[in-house]
Amino acid sequence: MECYFDNSATTRVHPEVADTIHKVMLEEYGNPSSMHKKGMEAEMIVRNARETIASTLKVDDRCILFTSGGTESDNMALIGCADAYKRQGKHIITTKIEHPAILDTCKYLEENGYEVTYLGVDENGLIDLDKLEESIREDTIMVSVMHTNNEIGAVEPIEKAGEIIKRKNPSTIFHVDAVQGYGKWRIFPVKQHIDLLSVSSHKIHGPKGIGFLYIGNGVKINPIIHGGGQQKNLRSGTENVPGIAGMAKACELIYSDLDNANDHLYAMKQRLIDGLSDIEDIKINGLTGRESAPHILSVSFGSVRSEVLLHALEDKGIYVSAGSACASNKPAVSETLKAIGVEKRLLESTIRFSLCNDNTMEQIDYSLEILHGILPMLRRFTRH
Repeated sequence: MECYFDNSATTRVHPEVADTIHKVMLEEYGNPSSMHKKGMEAEMIVRNARETIASTLKVDDRCILFTSGGTESDNMALIGCADAYKRQGKHIITTKIEHPAILDTCKYLEENGYEVTYLGVDENGLIDLDKLEESIREDTIMVSVMHTNNEIGAVEPIEKAGEIIKRKNPSTIFHVDAVQGYGKWRIFPVKQHIDLLSVSSHKIHGPKGIGFLYIGNGVKINPIIHGGGQQKNLRSGTENVPGIAGMAKACELIYSDLDNANDHLYAMKQRLIDGLSDIEDIKINGLTGRESAPHILSVSFGSVRSEVLLHALEDKGIYVSAGSACASNKPAVSETLKAIGVEKRLLESTIRFSLCNDNTMEQIDYSLEILHGILPMLRRFTRH
């Protein structure tokens, strides 16, 4: 049996999404900037996709900017916004558990004269709203807080954070990295005081290499890619029409039956937790109920390295991750696990299971059976 439990890294493209992409690539392949019929067909696909995506957020479709994915959306939000508002201040606030697309971009901004405050989190990965409020200053131009953590599934109090930010300093821009949250939660930027929102297609059964950035009305962004002036001069380059069409179809599908899909995810997650409960020396990191992400479970297995366990599971057809896919191939300890206070001996013994609605209870049961069988052997091997 094959069990793919690495859906936070990427998902399998939905068959309807693949069909949509295939049709656009073969039949509606014009450049949307061209004035002839083929170009107009492509431009209409882009326009319709923008409307579809905007409807899932209940926002104006003119606020949707297409990018190459979550990383570019995050870079554009932080760098483009920092540049646009630098005369008002150079102070930015983020958290210690952000994705590298945020943390590395903040380091870049620090190297270029900006000051960044990094908020800590509690043992569940949640920010302290009082600390957030204390950190906001007159010269704070932006706050960036992820919606759902990609390693432990912590869901931040985004709406409350937005209220605090706008009350303390109405001119401060609020950016949310929703790469792991979009498609699992209903996110309404206007209601939740979100000015900028990053989303990636391949986390929701869409194609890789495409994403979007929601830019609220009145929010200033300076372009970081220059050229032909596409997308109102904000992001030059010929639009990826097949990717855009595929992403829009994925957005439509993921929100068409969200509640039932999440019920299934939470049920599988709980079954996995219950099945792990009688294994010695394990620790589940973060919250696990409905206040956590439905699809992510972080588990530390004492006395066995995560890389060893990962490959042992792979040999049995079970695919998991040792943490963020963007960092799991690098010899670095997870900053998220350190930030929530995971014991030092468990930092390199942690596995992330990330589910999707295609997964089944049978896959969960099979994986638990395999884990119960291989862990004692791996631990004996480790001790010797």
